[in-house]
Amino acid sequence: MKPVKTRLILIISLIVISIFSVIPSIYPNTPGWWKAVIGNAEMRLGLDLQGGVYLVERVETGKAVKEKLYKDYTDIKSFVKSKGYGKDAVSFEDSHIKIKGKLLKNTRELTKYLAEHHSSLQLMDDKIYFKKSALSKYKEEAVSGAVEVMRNRIDQFGLVAPKIARQGKNLIVVELPGVKDVKQAVKLIGKTARLTFKLVDDKHSLLKALNGKIPKGDEILYHTTYNKFSHKTTKRPYLIEKSILMSGAEISSANVQINRYNQPTVGVVLNSDGAKKFGDITTKYTGKRLAIILDDNVISAPVIEEPILGGNASISGRFTMAQANNLAIALRSGALPAPVRIIQNETVGPTLGADSIHAGILAAIVGTSLVIGFMIFYYKLSGLIADFALLENVLFLMAALSLFGATLTLPGIAGIILTIGMAVDANVLIFERIREELRENKPVVIAIENGYNKAFFTILDSHVTALITATVLFYFGSGPVKGFAITLSLGIIINLFTSLVGTKVIFDIISNKRELSKLSI
Repeated sequence: MKPVKTRLILIISLIVISIFSVIPSIYPNTPGWWKAVIGNAEMRLGLDLQGGVYLVERVETGKAVKEKLYKDYTDIKSFVKSKGYGKDAVSFEDSHIKIKGKLLKNTRELTKYLAEHHSSLQLMDDKIYFKKSALSKYKEEAVSGAVEVMRNRIDQFGLVAPKIARQGKNLIVVELPGVKDVKQAVKLIGKTARLTFKLVDDKHSLLKALNGKIPKGDEILYHTTYNKFSHKTTKRPYLIEKSILMSGAEISSANVQINRYNQPTVGVVLNSDGAKKFGDITTKYTGKRLAIILDDNVISAPVIEEPILGGNASISGRFTMAQANNLAIALRSGALPAPVRIIQNETVGPTLGADSIHAGILAAIVGTSLVIGFMIFYYKLSGLIADFALLENVLFLMAALSLFGATLTLPGIAGIILTIGMAVDANVLIFERIREELRENKPVVIAIENGYNKAFFTILDSHVTALITATVLFYFGSGPVKGFAITLSLGIIINLFTSLVGTKVIFDIISNKRELSKLSI
């Protein structure tokens, strides 16, 4: 009786936890303390159910590469001029830098300079080009930077379950559930990031400024973060001096590094003009806090501990590896702006979402009712036990989706409906095995035990095969297919538990209560 009692307590506990977890997703006015207990986890409706904006944007990587080449050209031009070759010794073309005159006859110093300061460039005949590896790298950084800029903008607005994902080499798909205005969405994410460096005003009171007494020449900006698990947006205010000390145009590159304390930091490389300017700034304002601002959002505000000369700087701020990587991408995107062009935009109306929800719920109710009715009709009391496992399966699946903060889409609903059909399949195999044992005139208790034991590997094999299929769908599929694969995978795993443990517990309780001479199956 002890094993039965342990399993019974486990199942009852899971049912209670599941009900507790699902209610906030069904009832929007659930008390705040209730949501706080489950970490504000809640199942969200996707674009096809809630309505919203769907955008496909193309990143103009060619323009980003051209911008990067032009920045390098300004450095090369300054170097060539310093060597006495004159300002016309180099000229900028769309895809290369052309050298001419006396410089063309004496390229040794230029070649050495490129190797030391612009290793991504190569000199061939009278032209300077990007190396192929560097060209691919800058195009990749342009796209990843554009994705991060868009995510940074959208997260600040706290939109529920937005999706920003790459598609192919230079396309970005943006889904904004709940947003009905395409113009608003375009305005929200369409601009190129603006990166600036400003001083934090520590001379005046931030509290007074928040109460309306903002000193002249200052402004209040925020460090805004969005927690994808709790779906909460938090803002930390800073009192910032309005004057811009430096912009992101002087940054050549930014990459994640590990410092001597084994913590991730972001290493920044400045061009020659930026190196001089940053050296002057950090010398003049040693001991003060320098705010790094992207799209009016304060990314970091480190203290300038000492003058930073030579054009290399390190930004630290107790980052996780993911945060450091995101900051490096954001800094690169500020230094390497990549224009984006909208090539497709659609507004999904709320009526479509309401119809989809209604159709999905109706299909689920009809499907569940038919399965429940068939099981009771064909397997009598045992069928009723299987129906209990079916309801358990649906409840546990909805709870899992809620706790993971999953976004429910129409394909996801299809996955749930398919799971309902699969939920009793395992019990059908078990019941048929039990019937075979009973036909051989074996005692009911032994027939039940043998039925579960003999069906176990068949059930496990079929579920593992289905799980592999769902995994392949998730790995290779796009957004809607992934949603279907997720609900199907969770349903398969949960079904293994409910069919092999949930129903077995009830049979064990019945057989332990009294000696069974006959089983309604």
